[in-house]
Formats: sequence, structure tokens, C-alpha cells
Amino acid sequence: MNDHTVPNDLCPVGFIGLGIMGAPMVRNLLHAGVPVRVWARRLEQAEKLVADGATLAASFAELVGTVKVLFLNVSDTPDVESLMLDDGGILSHARAGLIVVDHSTIDPLRTRVIAERAREAGVAFVDAPVSGGERGAIDATLTLMLGGDEADIERVRPLLALIGSTLTRVGDSGAGQIAKACNQLIIGETLVAIGEAYGLAQAAGVDPARVREALLGGFAGSKVLEMHGKRLLEDNFVPGFMAHLHAKDMGIVADTAAHLGINLTGVDRVRAALSRALEHGHAYDDSTILARYCVPDR
Repeated sequence: MNDHTVPNDLCPVGFIGLGIMGAPMVRNLLHAGVPVRVWARRLEQAEKLVADGATLAASFAELVGTVKVLFLNVSDTPDVESLMLDDGGILSHARAGLIVVDHSTIDPLRTRVIAERAREAGVAFVDAPVSGGERGAIDATLTLMLGGDEADIERVRPLLALIGSTLTRVGDSGAGQIAKACNQLIIGETLVAIGEAYGLAQAAGVDPARVREALLGGFAGSKVLEMHGKRLLEDNFVPGFMAHLHAKDMGIVADTAAHLGINLTGVDRVRAALSRALEHGHAYDDSTILARYCVPDR
């Protein structure tokens, strides 16, 4: 055992996707004594983590072929599909029994296809999108929404517990991504509501900060109002989660709803606000900025 909680048969682990979320997740694994091998197309990303104790794989193929559990944290559905399914991808190099844990936020229905292809190759695939932003990744307090075979999830749970504090198996493959889509929808629609509420208060000559203070003690109180509502009042849009990524996620929500034949009218309002924010140059600001653009003339 490495830290008296992680079985040796789960080690070493590999990690691909060493950005704003992935890098602190790797550091938390390392701090717990888990041997982590990393690989990145941009060598400098991996080298920063080597300085923290990670091992740099000589190649993508070596990384995939030598680890027991492989974590992914990349930007979008095509990235995961390419990594998993392309000639020379993960399924080309993986040993039977590998478990891939995907922390990316991607299309739930295409996740099911990826998981099925992985099963055919003797590889387990767990969708494990996260909520909590960069701060949650640093503090290992992320919420993980898990989809996949229950036995596979239970096997990797000791590793997941090192990067998140709330681990919930939602259902079979793709269910974790459905939960993440719901998460992004609720946050987006709540931000629109907060933006409108602040606008109403200002139009009536009432201080939005005092309105927020009053609402936090009642049923309208929420983490979004507490944290993002404060960001709005302070004009603090240093990114914990960038607006362009929220826009991507809302596209996934819209596409999934359309495929399932359901009409989610709130999706359109959130996407419109995000689109206006991006048009005004806020792609790399925190997605809270969408609340400033929830009405067309702002």
C-alpha cells in the first residue's frame, strides 16, 4: 500500500490533460504517495509536474502500456474520442484490465459509445466529470459524478477519494456526464436569474449587495448566489472556470436535449448570454460574466 489506502494493484497511474484542473489533481495524487506517470504534447506542462515527483513517460504509447489506471482531463468530446479510439490511441496500446477514468466534460451519448468500444477491447471506462473549479481541484474537494460499471468505480474509489470529497455513482456509462450537464444547466440558469435580480434591484434604486445579503438567509440562498453573486458585485472575473468552456458545455446540454426530444427553454437563454459575453471578449474570463449579459442590451 502506498498511503495505507490505495492498493498497489492500482499503481502506477497515468494522467493526460495537465491544465488548470489536471495539474492540481496530479499533485494531490503525488502528495498521497501514489506513483503518477504523465505525458503531454506540450512538454513544459509535464516537466512542471516532474519537479513535484511525477515520472515523465517517454511516449504516449509507453504511458498507456505501463499504467493500471489512466486519468484523462481534456477539453471536449472529440479530444476524448481521438485519444481513445484513433489508430495509435489508448485502445491500441492498452493492456487488458486498464481502467480509464475520464474527468473531461463531454457528450453523454457519445460517452456510451466510447465505453462500449473500450469494453470490447478489455478496457474499463468510467466517466467522472467534476464540479468545484480550480479551487476544488487544488483543495481535493471536487464533486465527482460517476458513470460506469459499479465494480470498476469501486475499484478506483481509493484514488478518486484523493482528488474529490463527494463521489457519487449516478448510473451506467454516460450517467456521470448527464449529471454534469444538469450541473452546468442549473449553474447557468441561476446566473441568469442572479443577473436579472441584480438588474431589478439597481433599476429600483436598491443596493444589490444588500439584496444578496438578505436572500442568502432564505430559500433563494445557494452556493451560486454566495460565491458567484459576490464575484459579480466585486467585478472579479479571474477564471476558475472559463466562459468559453461553459459555452461548450451548454452546447452539449442543448445537443443532448435535442437528441432526446425534449425542449429545455432555459438552455437558450444561458447560451445567448454566454454568446454575448464571448462576443464582448470575455472568453477567458470566469463564466460568472454571463450574468452581465443576460439581457440583450447589456
